[in-house]
Amino acid sequence: MFFEQLLFFLAGGGAIAGAVGVVLLRNPFFSVLALVAHLISLTVLFLLLTAAFLAAAQVVVYAGAVMVLYVFVVAYVGGSDDELRPETAGPLAAIGPIFAGALLIELIIAVVGSGLSLLDSTGAKVGDNFGSPAAIGDALLTKFLLPFEAASFLLLIAAVGAVVLARKRRGLHEPADAVSVADVFRGGQT
Repeated sequence: MFFEQLLFFLAGGGAIAGAVGVVLLRNPFFSVLALVAHLISLTVLFLLLTAAFLAAAQVVVYAGAVMVLYVFVVAYVGGSDDELRPETAGPLAAIGPIFAGALLIELIIAVVGSGLSLLDSTGAKVGDNFGSPAAIGDALLTKFLLPFEAASFLLLIAAVGAVVLARKRRGLHEPADAVSVADVFRGGQT
């Protein structure tokens, strides 16, 4: 019991540290590595919840295939010497930390007020079918079909957007006789 609690807090801390690393690291490659650490920590949390199929899918699909896609996009886009933040900070630079602090206080109140008394319990009773591939597939293809497909489109759009932005930043321009998708939809050229 003590080992499970220790592993929970280590994996939870690793998940939070990985997520913070994704946001704070300047180098895109290190940011992707922090995301991998975050996803591996989530895998450990899934294993502690006895959701072995979700843990395996997390490693194979997200920490494996999706991260390879992200690494390729980062390698294609490359690093930039451009500063991400503007030199002059506006009023949002002063208001942002205030909202972040308010959110942190709100989260601390929610965690301390609701969940600490349940740490010593065994958790909710679930059926034998919980976490099985059949139950996951049924949930993904019925109840959560729209968010599942929206996430796949979001990943595709992010990869295409990164390639387009990399082309513009590197100064690569289309030839004069090239036809874009926007031109076809506008009816300008075929």
